[in-house]
Amino acid sequence: MDTPALYQGLDRPILTDMAKAKAKDTEKEGGGTIALNKRARHEYHIDQRFEAGMALQGWELKSLRAGRINFGEGCYAIIQQGEVFLVGAQIPPLISASTHVVANDRRTRKLLLHREEIDRLIGAVERKGYTLVPTAIYWKRNKVKCEIGLAKGKQEHDKRNAEKEREWAVDKQRAMRAHNRAG
Repeated sequence: MDTPALYQGLDRPILTDMAKAKAKDTEKEGGGTIALNKRARHEYHIDQRFEAGMALQGWELKSLRAGRINFGEGCYAIIQQGEVFLVGAQIPPLISASTHVVANDRRTRKLLLHREEIDRLIGAVERKGYTLVPTAIYWKRNKVKCEIGLAKGKQEHDKRNAEKEREWAVDKQRAMRAHNRAG
């Protein structure tokens, strides 16, 4: 079989290179993010983040592919008997995907972490008074990952200071843009 002159010397097909480039572009755009918990960033000081796998059922995966998840007010992670669980996250079922299954959209889901990470979390939660808060759910190599943050609650004045700093950053950016356009 003759190879066109343009493709001679290539040891792999061009199509896979283009597909890899497209996959990298979607990763850069954040195409893997399913949901962000913006309230957690507002309500808590997040000191450390951990990536955990999630034990899900088939209908939950299909719902997540459709982007259907809700971090409610009462969404948090707990440690029970040396295992970490996600409580309060609502994944509403798709009507077409779960006709034969009785779906509990607010069930407690197990988070998968290494033993040393769980031990570190247990120490921080029990001794130092931290809380485990889910901050994001995203795709990573066709697996659903949950980012949980080791957090402490903010007080009201901390929230106001953070809001002022955000507003100042936006105003500063606007002023710089206006100055650069005029100059």
